[in-house]
Amino acid sequence: MLTDPISDYLTRLRNASKAGHRVVDIPGSNLKRQITKILFDQGYILSYKFEEDKVQGNIKIALKYDKFTKEPIIKKLQRVSKPGLRKYSNSNDLPRVLNGLGIAIVSTSHGVMTSKQAQQENVGGEVLCYVY
Repeated sequence: MLTDPISDYLTRLRNASKAGHRVVDIPGSNLKRQITKILFDQGYILSYKFEEDKVQGNIKIALKYDKFTKEPIIKKLQRVSKPGLRKYSNSNDLPRVLNGLGIAIVSTSHGVMTSKQAQQENVGGEVLCYVY
């Protein structure tokens, strides 16, 4: 049994991109699906597909690489809020990642969104991870 499914999700993405894999399979959940949609909307992954075959389903993610250098687009995935130590921010103190070049994914009362969207909607929440 996993104690932190979000860390497992980020670790699978990180390992697959470092190994040069094109597609990675991840056990699904509603939170992981929302994070996947954000990564796709922000241009960090090429595509995704939700498979509803089991109780929890699967998420197939096609990773994105630079055309010329073959480097992964995702340079770093960093978990911020952990089960042992939760990190919350109000709308005024939401983090900026790499001076605006990266994104912070935040779980708010209005759903999972980037820190920029949360500031626009004036809501705070739990800072899940940084992506750049």
